[in-house]
Amino acid sequence: MGSRFVPIALGAWLAGAASLAGQTLEDYDYENLRLRGLGLEVGSVWPNKVAATLAYGIRADLGYLGPGVRIASTLAYWSSELKQRELDRLAAQLSRLPALRERGVRIEGEDLGAMDWSDLGLSVDGQSVWVLPARVLGYVGLGASVHVLNGSGALIADTFVEDLLDTVTAGLAVLGGLEFEPVPGFRVYGEARYTLQSDLRYPAVRVGGTLFLPGAGGEDFGPRAGAGPRRAR
Repeated sequence: MGSRFVPIALGAWLAGAASLAGQTLEDYDYENLRLRGLGLEVGSVWPNKVAATLAYGIRADLGYLGPGVRIASTLAYWSSELKQRELDRLAAQLSRLPALRERGVRIEGEDLGAMDWSDLGLSVDGQSVWVLPARVLGYVGLGASVHVLNGSGALIADTFVEDLLDTVTAGLAVLGGLEFEPVPGFRVYGEARYTLQSDLRYPAVRVGGTLFLPGAGGEDFGPRAGAGPRRAR
């Protein structure tokens, strides 16, 4: 994934959202953004290279960039064990190193032992939001993220193999969800998303709750004025 792909994709999505809403890009201003609420979430992820596992996160609602476009940021963490096929693939790559190949040394996946891979990711999501009946919000969007990946294992500790697994990479996600306010100032939400990184890809589902600051969040369900969600037709 090219380093310029994420901002280009987000810019194109914002332009499309503005067009659909009958707005211009001048209607979107970062000065509308402010911290409105904080929440906790838990969910499941299914990475292609590690076993399915639970993920935990902290979410910040940052308000509306413009009509119908909300910004949220999440710090999430998961850790899981590398699948056997990934251990076999890594072992095959190591076996092709000249220093080992010349000696006729072949490494098998079992020789590497159990290895874990963890992901600490910070994402910023742009969400196109609609008000639905019964005080429910629906949203779809795109997210840009930065991920710190860390590999670990008893047999690879302090080796170049561990260094190969320790990377920092960008990510791009598509997402959609529903958000419900059972009582004023507190919301629960469910979300599905698909994340692409240079080394990983995975679907995920999340559920969480957000506690809003006093006086924040009321514009979501009040009369439409300035920045806020769209009304379902």
